Amino acid sequence: MTMLDRRSLLLGVGASLVATRTRSAPAAPEATSPPSKATQLLAAARQQVGVTLNYDPAYSKIPFPGGDVPREKGVCTDVLIRAYRDALGLDLQALVNADMRAAFDAYPKTWRLAAPDRNIDHRRVPNLRVWFERQHAALPIPRDASGWQPGDIFTSIVAKSATHIGFISDQPGASGPLIIHNIGAGAREEDALSDWPITGRYRWAI
Repeated sequence: MTMLDRRSLLLGVGASLVATRTRSAPAAPEATSPPSKATQLLAAARQQVGVTLNYDPAYSKIPFPGGDVPREKGVCTDVLIRAYRDALGLDLQALVNADMRAAFDAYPKTWRLAAPDRNIDHRRVPNLRVWFERQHAALPIPRDASGWQPGDIFTSIVAKSATHIGFISDQPGASGPLIIHNIGAGAREEDALSDWPITGRYRWAI
């Protein structure tokens, strides 16, 4: 065998080994993005379904900050309060209380209080609406269901005068996105956005 033939043979063997190693090398795993804050928030709200089974508006003295009534009960605002704490570590009890102490006159006087009450203020829809507005979180109400985004907060009027609040889900329904809320039978995710007149839309911290 000539020197040229020997060199060609060695080059061919080397190329074959490189090709074999290339074919057998495992594919690198694809990088995955962490879930968005809206996704985390909705997941925390959804985890309340089947846990919060009752609607109970009774006044309760609770710890501060981070206070809560037992999770098997609550009102519509508790769905938001618990989701923001669980998903994002944001405590609406403490945040609303701090703002009400700084600007008490900006908040409704419906309950004829002379000072903030950290046990209940954050659990009242009218107070949350003012707080979200003061955080520049208010958005125009969409003209149709397609204008809502997952993680949006809606407020509405039920039974002519009662106030209500909940999340816009990332799951579609027959008449628009589903909502996650508690309107009387515990936390639920259901197709009910159009059941009551919408009074506000907010998007905060996501």
